[in-house]
Amino acid sequence: MNNDVKLDVQEKPKWNQWLILSMQHLFAMFGATVLVPILTGLSPSVALVSSGLGTLAYLVITKGQVPAYLGSSFAFIMPVIAAMAIGGPEGVMIGTFTAGIIYGITAIIIQRTGVNWLMNVLPPIVVGPVIIVIGLGLAGTAIDMAMNYDEASGSYINPALHFSVALATLFITIIASVFFKGFLNLIPILLGITGGYLVAVAAGLVSFQSVLEAPWLHLPDFVIPFATFTPQWSWTIVLIMAPIAVVTLAEHIGDQMVLSKVVGRNFIKKPGLHRSIMGDGAATIVASLLGGPPNTTYGENIGVLAITRVFSVYVIGGAALMAIAFGFVGKVEALIATIPGAVMGGVSILLFGIIASSGLRMLIDNQINFGIKRNLIIASVILVTGIGGAFIEVGDQLEIAGMAFATFIGILLNAVLPGKEHGFGNRAMFKSLNEAANEDDAA
Repeated sequence: MNNDVKLDVQEKPKWNQWLILSMQHLFAMFGATVLVPILTGLSPSVALVSSGLGTLAYLVITKGQVPAYLGSSFAFIMPVIAAMAIGGPEGVMIGTFTAGIIYGITAIIIQRTGVNWLMNVLPPIVVGPVIIVIGLGLAGTAIDMAMNYDEASGSYINPALHFSVALATLFITIIASVFFKGFLNLIPILLGITGGYLVAVAAGLVSFQSVLEAPWLHLPDFVIPFATFTPQWSWTIVLIMAPIAVVTLAEHIGDQMVLSKVVGRNFIKKPGLHRSIMGDGAATIVASLLGGPPNTTYGENIGVLAITRVFSVYVIGGAALMAIAFGFVGKVEALIATIPGAVMGGVSILLFGIIASSGLRMLIDNQINFGIKRNLIIASVILVTGIGGAFIEVGDQLEIAGMAFATFIGILLNAVLPGKEHGFGNRAMFKSLNEAANEDDAA
């Protein structure tokens, strides 16, 4: 247990502190959580509501023992865009629901058998390149937004002006990330969007008319099964989105280990990794029932915990309630809608690059040896098939494409090629997990 804890996990803050402490977490998650629906065509208001409800569900499932906030997952951006093109928001909800179910099934298996089987299926040589694909596969989207690509005309409209705004946004985000200290260092996305937005206003790219006309209170555009639409199953959408849940499970385990170190408690053992994964799945299922993107635990909010030393789940719950309330404020959604694509493109250049770089970091941290042909082959095939957009058609109604295909082929190659032990490198992922699992027993 850390000695400098200001508020422990289940301590309630004083009423006059509660609002400010929760507001910090709201700011930390806000920029990233609304960015995902903007990039994918979903509703930012619904994303806020679903992130708040999903976080509350997570807190309940983890017995109020894990102070984590859940927001929109960046790993699902490319699959959601592909699913939108096939079935619209309704189709995305089918894929999101399936991803949540995979989390739930995995949690049940882990509860009964442990977690090593998952790490064996997803060693660093598979997960690292897939994460790189997730980031680099979105590079074109970031540049098209930054340079104002118009799909109707098939050309860039006034690209110099828009790209200048995008670069200004990018530089502000970088400065905030590198040079700012304390809490400000944890919200570079929000600061970048805010700064870029002001630059866009000065450049004449923003109109506030829609904000003035928007009501203060409104009902978000929920996409609710059997209420606003009748679900139609699509194996193509399922196979686009479901494999990403398998990959993000590895990220979830990493987040839980980091969170355990920050708080000074072993969350892998108590309440258990199966509960945190089940909570993540429940939050994603909640999103699928409302029209929001898949949810995941947020590193930004873990950073807030590390700086403030306030670990109270009541503070996290307060932030969740604020997010839900913001989702019903019409002027907030209207203001978000006025953010130019150039601003989002500027932030995305950095964000998508960071996603890809985190895949490289996984390979480096685990000391994967690319002098071994097996590792070189697996990584190469995943990168080219994933970024290149390879796909296979199974009948008339089923297509396995892009990232999903790359994930499948990576898992397959890792399973059949000899020398499987080389795919784990120094086994740092296993060492960290085992240390977390045995920490309490050794105490």
